[in-house]
Amino acid sequence: MEFYNNHKKLFTTALLFFVALTVWIAVWPAFSVQRGMKPLPNAPKMTAEEEAGRAVYIREGCVYCHTQQVRNLDMDDVFGARPSIAADYAGNGRVDFWRNTADLMGTERTGPDLTDIGKRQPSPEWHLTHLYNPRALVKESIMPAFHGLFVVKAEPGPNDVEVTVPAEFKKNKDDRIFATQDAKNLVAYLLSRKQAELPTGREPMEFLYKKKAPAGNAAGGNAAGGPDGAALFTTHCAACHQANGEGLPGAFPPLKGSPVVTGENLELYVGIIMKGYDARPGYAVMPPVGKDANLSPAEIAAIMNHERESWGNGAAPVKEEDVKKIIDNLK
Repeated sequence: MEFYNNHKKLFTTALLFFVALTVWIAVWPAFSVQRGMKPLPNAPKMTAEEEAGRAVYIREGCVYCHTQQVRNLDMDDVFGARPSIAADYAGNGRVDFWRNTADLMGTERTGPDLTDIGKRQPSPEWHLTHLYNPRALVKESIMPAFHGLFVVKAEPGPNDVEVTVPAEFKKNKDDRIFATQDAKNLVAYLLSRKQAELPTGREPMEFLYKKKAPAGNAAGGNAAGGPDGAALFTTHCAACHQANGEGLPGAFPPLKGSPVVTGENLELYVGIIMKGYDARPGYAVMPPVGKDANLSPAEIAAIMNHERESWGNGAAPVKEEDVKKIIDNLK
């Protein structure tokens, strides 16, 4: 009982326990995720102006009313071409040592989601007017006006951008309103909010739809003179699962060491290639690559054999006739 009667020991122990729990549950996972997550291959890196605009976005409290996460719901279809995935946020660096940027996803959608606003509304002039007074463009808007991001001048300077504002929304009808650098940076950030397209696994069409003659047998081919599994994998699969088979954390699962790839359940394996897959939380939806690309049983078997014998997987090869039977049963 001496421990419980000693308030110094009791409170010191409680403090150490709280600090250790915080590091274990919150701090360490946050740093681990940030180190392990990689942005999508075609996701552009933000410019200095866009980074500055993100700081304005945070400072002005935009995150309290706007989300940046498209959910897998029909009502969110208007906000993006696909549901958001973890890799969409991999390019977000920390604001500083103490603050992460996960809160940019938002917690309440009072205003519309801004995940893809750069595509939905690509006009910088529209955004500047909307920031000065939203009701100048959307009569029913409840968004506050950000007059502090603009200045009134008699004459423009060399790099000034004048904002078009209807007379009824000006304090004086003869005022000339110009965007500050903060306003221009914020608009640059909003215009950069565009969902990166996910690879489809479809091969670009050849001129006059002529299909290439199959290459000679190579690693991953399933018979002498059969399709080249490595080449087919590069064309239809590598954009997502990567050439090293390790996938992309937060976007596409690895094939290296995958129990689906190395296992004996060929019905599941072929079904995923032919019909697509959306059963793994945290990863993007896989399209029906086999169906979309009109792959033959021989080509699918070649891809499977390439995956099963690459990256140390070491699984037994599959036969074209077995793949054909499974495909016939899927129809």
